[in-house]
Amino acid sequence: MAKSTVRGDLNVALSEQRGALMTAKTLDSDLDLAYHLQMQEAMTASLALRPSSSSCSSPPHPNAAVSSPNDAAVSSPSDAVLDVASTLMLQDVERFAQELEDRELSEAEMRKMREDLDRRIHDQKLAGDILNIPEEEWEANGDNYHRPYRTDPLSSTALVDTERFRLYSKGLVSEERIRDMKVTVAGAGVAICDRRDGLILEVRKNLAAFVDGQVVTDEVAELEALIEGLNKALSLNLKRLTFFCDDNVLYRYVTGRVAPQQSKIATLVNQVALLRRKFTYCNPSLVARNDIKFAFKSARDAIVSQITSTEETSDGKSLKETCVICFEDTDVDEMFSVDGCLHRYCFSCMKQHAEVKLLDGMVVKCPHEGCKSVVNIDSCSKFLAPNLVEVLSQRMKESSIPITEKVYCPRPKCSALMSKSELLQFTKTTYVGADKNGVRRCMKCHYYFCIDCKVPWHYHMTCSDYKRSNPYSLTEDAKLKSLAKAKRWPQCVKCNHMVELAEGCYHITCRCGYEFCYVCGAEWKNQNPTCSCPIWDERNIIRNVRRRQ
Repeated sequence: MAKSTVRGDLNVALSEQRGALMTAKTLDSDLDLAYHLQMQEAMTASLALRPSSSSCSSPPHPNAAVSSPNDAAVSSPSDAVLDVASTLMLQDVERFAQELEDRELSEAEMRKMREDLDRRIHDQKLAGDILNIPEEEWEANGDNYHRPYRTDPLSSTALVDTERFRLYSKGLVSEERIRDMKVTVAGAGVAICDRRDGLILEVRKNLAAFVDGQVVTDEVAELEALIEGLNKALSLNLKRLTFFCDDNVLYRYVTGRVAPQQSKIATLVNQVALLRRKFTYCNPSLVARNDIKFAFKSARDAIVSQITSTEETSDGKSLKETCVICFEDTDVDEMFSVDGCLHRYCFSCMKQHAEVKLLDGMVVKCPHEGCKSVVNIDSCSKFLAPNLVEVLSQRMKESSIPITEKVYCPRPKCSALMSKSELLQFTKTTYVGADKNGVRRCMKCHYYFCIDCKVPWHYHMTCSDYKRSNPYSLTEDAKLKSLAKAKRWPQCVKCNHMVELAEGCYHITCRCGYEFCYVCGAEWKNQNPTCSCPIWDERNIIRNVRRRQ
């Protein structure tokens, strides 16, 4: 009803404006016509007073063309000015009407979102209360239990006003490449969630990367993203809010622990403080990068939207993006986004990068210099063969298990990798007393083996008895022991890994982190030996120098 009234008032105002402009135009035309009539009468009177025999002037010929005063009025410059003025004024009124209509639509959408949110909170509370009802009581009275939704989301007692929401924001400034040019772009991402991190509103926004000819700092982008998020929360009329950020400098600014030195940052911090006062509760919280994944992705999407270009193809228009490794323009659908950091590269470059890392026995990480984000296994199926995806999965598992926790199934056809703690818990479910002896059951092939002897489980026999009766149960173990003895290879006492010294000093750091003397095996503590063995041999050092030369 209110919306129709406003539109009616605008139409009335628009009609009044048109009427006033037309009246002014008619009045100007009448004045112009009166002026020309007076001039015509003055000219006629002047000619009548002059002698008829005068040779220097003669009355106008009866058939001579005389310009009409109305014609002069039509072509008057003042009419053109009025036409322009009326057009501009009408455009302003129509623009205002359109802006008001857009604003009303936006407010209606926000009211609908708030109502849906209020209903969601009601349903969640109802579900939680039902779960807490004892089963006996539910079986007896469950059919009669009901709690209809009757709360007006716009009232002061709405459920949404008692809930504390979560605001995640992220501002990014990044140097990207568009074909052969390097460009700096900035973007902001905002995510408003409920207390269970259910996404309510997600926003991405392009930010100005330059202010007064200078590239904006990360702090400015972070603050602008936070301000955008607070304004969106206010548009939803949320009262209680916790906003999260992963930038320690931003957190210290908004908590007042550090005063900003730059005027631009100080202005933005002050704006944040003013917005926080409009909430009943609004406090910051410092979190890790992974905890703001919603907002981070939106910020990266805002940046990507600024570096894509449209290209005409036989199938129509397609979006292109420049890969920063090969500098080729690639379809956006064929660009790979690394989880965590969201750096983007084409499938071809990522395939080559992943294959090289896997060939070197390494975990595949983001190619961006200095970035430590690990490539997600599931997403690699877009550009890697299935067998390489399986290898990558194995690499990821190996890297996630500490050296001292790794256990491989001794069965040659299995050789599954497991951690000692997981393996013990799995064995306990089928074998009583597994924690008191070395029996373990493979989590993949369910093969029972001894974790100390690395052989099939020796029933009714201790590990000492088994080793005495089977000193070299496997031919490969016998050969390895013989070779290690001949080469004088020591074993790490912590992980049993065999070590060979090729060159350098006798201070050995095993892959498990244990430090010991290569000569006698004594432990090194605090970078100092606990034995009296020499630290190096001259032959090893000289050979090292020659190789470097």
